[in-house]
Amino acid sequence: MAKYVINYDLRKPGRNYDDLYKTLNSYDNIHPMESCWIIKSFNSTSYIRDHLKTKIDTNDKLFVSELNDWASFNLTQTEVNWLRQS
Repeated sequence: MAKYVINYDLRKPGRNYDDLYKTLNSYDNIHPMESCWIIKSFNSTSYIRDHLKTKIDTNDKLFVSELNDWASFNLTQTEVNWLRQS
């Protein structure tokens, strides 16, 4: 199982993105910053991208990247512990 960083830029003001958040919460995850989630999955980056892009508008931005190395500042101890887990 790999860890993936999900970043997004939701551009339509007032839009309800509950489906996106519900989908992200269906993964084992942390949400360390407003538009950044880190999830665990057996799926590929392109699979995750394709799955999540059905939950956002066509003018929104989405970036999915596998997390191979990391360093942090001011994350909670719970978030750091989650990242350290394999």
